[in-house]
Amino acid sequence: MFANKHTNISITVSDEEPDELGRMRVRARRKRKKLTNRRLLRRLFVRYWTLLVIIPAACLLFFEASRIARYNSSSSNNVDSETVTVTTRDDRVVNESKPALGKGMGVEQHKNLNRIDPTTHVVAGVRERCLKILSPENLETLDIPEEKESGGPIDEVLYMKSESDASFVGGNTTFSQLRAEDTRFNLFTGNQTLEERDRSFEVKKTVKVHCGFYNVNGGFKISDEDESYMQTCKAVVSTCAFGGGDDLYQPIGMSKASIQKVCYVAFWDEITVKAQELVGRRIGENGFIGQWRVVVVKDLPFSDQRLNGKIPKMLSHRLFPQAKYSIWVDSKSQFRRDPLGVLEALLWRSNSILAISEHGARSSVYDEAKAVVKKNKAKPEEVEVQLNQYKKDGLPEDKRFNGKKALCEASVIVRKHTPLTNLLMCVWFNEVVRFTSRDQLSFPYVLWRLKAFKNIHTFPVCTRKDLVNSMGHIRKAKPLQS
Repeated sequence: MFANKHTNISITVSDEEPDELGRMRVRARRKRKKLTNRRLLRRLFVRYWTLLVIIPAACLLFFEASRIARYNSSSSNNVDSETVTVTTRDDRVVNESKPALGKGMGVEQHKNLNRIDPTTHVVAGVRERCLKILSPENLETLDIPEEKESGGPIDEVLYMKSESDASFVGGNTTFSQLRAEDTRFNLFTGNQTLEERDRSFEVKKTVKVHCGFYNVNGGFKISDEDESYMQTCKAVVSTCAFGGGDDLYQPIGMSKASIQKVCYVAFWDEITVKAQELVGRRIGENGFIGQWRVVVVKDLPFSDQRLNGKIPKMLSHRLFPQAKYSIWVDSKSQFRRDPLGVLEALLWRSNSILAISEHGARSSVYDEAKAVVKKNKAKPEEVEVQLNQYKKDGLPEDKRFNGKKALCEASVIVRKHTPLTNLLMCVWFNEVVRFTSRDQLSFPYVLWRLKAFKNIHTFPVCTRKDLVNSMGHIRKAKPLQS
């Protein structure tokens, strides 16, 4: 019955015929298999690519952290163990690399002291030292060169002084802080007029200028014993702390030759002496604390301790009249290089007479003035008076003078005592007395006014960091509990 209703279709299948469809199916399956693997890899990569980056980075970070930890540990051990007993220029016996830990100094400070590893930077793809100082063997052979005729534009600088106080209101010479009306000039500075200020910038063979120590009753009194010691110094590293001040950090990295030839002098007032005694740091009977000869100054001329600090910073040629070279280091820093090596690297090698640290953040005095006001480091009206005078005198807004950065940070000053550098320091000191005590504002002006000042070496922040360990961010030491 069903055969009548439907048409039958017969299909013959022979074993001899090739199974083209089967081959196509095999090929298709193989092709799909390959595509599936690629898709799987792609999906895995998209999903887990962050792990491929994070895991190697974490391994590298762990490796670097462990390497730095091992290096710091070995450096600390080397500093503590490598102590060499040497004899100083005044026949004292000291340890050259003795840790600068005094009583009451905390562990946090200990970790930041005595680091003598060099500071480096990359130049043209090559890492090199910021301060290219001589090898230890060559440092031992260095000596202070014999004085030669300067042959500079100035032969002699005469310092104004007076035995009377006639130019001051009040007429009382028993007070060093007696001031001229409406100024910070006093018996120590003398009352410099604007006409005298202008003449002080004239470069000629003989110059007469105010340069502190104007009157015998002007203050900054030093004992005869300390004064006699300072008269013997041919090269000196100096610092100061007044009004309680900062801790005294012992210098490191000196050669035996430098210890025997260079003075280290720290200026304190009586308040700082008492403050340091409270934390167990007392001046020895010989006048020393470690490597530093501590000179106690009485009758400071200014009520502003920042101004008092400018005296040893800028007038080292007056405090050390026999010295040929001086290095100033701010009290918040630990000097960590050989001083004769520093003189060779920053002065002798480049035939310079002054080396000073550049400002790390700014280049213009006008930009610095804005920052000083913003950070409340000086009164806005004082800064305005100073800048108005400088604009009136024609100070340009140039960020470089004679190819060098105009603005300097001045926490480290290295100089040869010549008539020209002595004059620069005198007029710079007068500017910080007349205007604000922020010496960064006045240095570019002084450098610009003294057109003859050419051979100056302004070194970058990188070099300054190699010269000193900065302790400004560390809290002061607390007295030990007995």
